[in-house]
Amino acid sequence: MSEPLEPTSRPFVAGQLDVLRLGRVPFASVLDLQRRLVERRGARGICDTLMLCEHDPTVVVRRGTAPDELARSLPPGVDLVEVEHGDALAWHGPGQLVARPIVALPPRARDLDGYRRDLEEVVLRTLAEVEIEGERGAGGGVWVAGREVCTIDVAQRDGIAWGGLTLRLLADPPAVQALRPLGLDPARRACVEEFCELPVRTLLFEVLVVKHLCDVLDLELPPPPPPPDPGPLALFPGPGA
Repeated sequence: MSEPLEPTSRPFVAGQLDVLRLGRVPFASVLDLQRRLVERRGARGICDTLMLCEHDPTVVVRRGTAPDELARSLPPGVDLVEVEHGDALAWHGPGQLVARPIVALPPRARDLDGYRRDLEEVVLRTLAEVEIEGERGAGGGVWVAGREVCTIDVAQRDGIAWGGLTLRLLADPPAVQALRPLGLDPARRACVEEFCELPVRTLLFEVLVVKHLCDVLDLELPPPPPPPDPGPLALFPGPGA
């Protein structure tokens, strides 16, 4: 069983977005943390929050649809996780940037289709920063040159939206491509690295996603903490000063 993740978000301040950079973490642990943060955001105990992470190798299936032969056929080190909603079969693993916002939707705009388009806009602007022209897919997500590069899956309860986007920075492993995640032919799944002239670095894309999420959702980051007090010894210059 995965260890629970303990980071929490900042106390509630309207219009602020706290960013939790979790690194590489188990899929199930992130779902558990997401559930706890959704409850706290609904009670206004924390501000809007963005979780950024990369998952351990995981095949995700909708509950009740996982055949036993799938579980037996997975390579060693790949987890199988069942979820209540979402696509029948999806893949999460290294080489993906997963961004999971937990945000309050405006009372007059509690429209998941509109929120999904907002997240698509975040990805389109992020790709444009590295001179990649993306487009909205007919069934959702973001595509480049007729191939899917980002999936988006969102839900909401009592005005609090969660879920998020998975941006494929690197190609899926060959063993995963054979599973046909999301029901797509592997030839129709793309990754940023194929279209980017710069080296693909996760930190760069995390920074770009945060920047454009704030712009699109009209949020701002908390002010930076004040510099540490240098203490009384700073009043006396050292030798040679």
